[in-house]
Amino acid sequence: MKGDQSTHSQGSSGTGLLALLSKYEQRSVNHDVGEASRQQQISNWDGVVFRLGPHHLTCRIDQIEEIIAFPPFYPVPGTKDWLLGLANVRGNLAPVSDLGWFLFGTRTPITARTRLILTKLQGRLAGLVVDEVFGQRHFHTDDLTAAPDWEGTELADMVNQEFPTGERRWGVFKMEELSRRVDFMDGSREQ
Repeated sequence: MKGDQSTHSQGSSGTGLLALLSKYEQRSVNHDVGEASRQQQISNWDGVVFRLGPHHLTCRIDQIEEIIAFPPFYPVPGTKDWLLGLANVRGNLAPVSDLGWFLFGTRTPITARTRLILTKLQGRLAGLVVDEVFGQRHFHTDDLTAAPDWEGTELADMVNQEFPTGERRWGVFKMEELSRRVDFMDGSREQ
């Protein structure tokens, strides 16, 4: 009997509740979870953050194959000084380039924090020596700003945007620009 009373007392208000539940169900069915996920990926920018000389940089995480401690390498005769040699990385040969030496003209000091960033340039594995890698960082694309301060540096053609944060500005390093630079892609010493 009690069940009958509660059903009966909901009468007209039960219709409103059913309508509201039906509305919620329709909104849920119409919601495209895939689109929400895509929007979140668009607004979140994942990068590897690293230091090259005095500069704090980031590059898209999908441009990095791997980050390893500074490996042993084998010099290649007839190459420019900043092209240190070849390293065997799990059976794959990778040229090891001192990115700081190439850009700034001074050799990167090898310390316990020195890392080799492995990337693909023109479809081939390449190793870039950097001073240190801090790890992965998530940025929001709304925070991305133009970076006119980089124009006067050796990084001008590779950094034109940055993510300012409370502690520093992370210049967005465009890895693909290295493969467009003939002076980097041709590491042979002029005779």
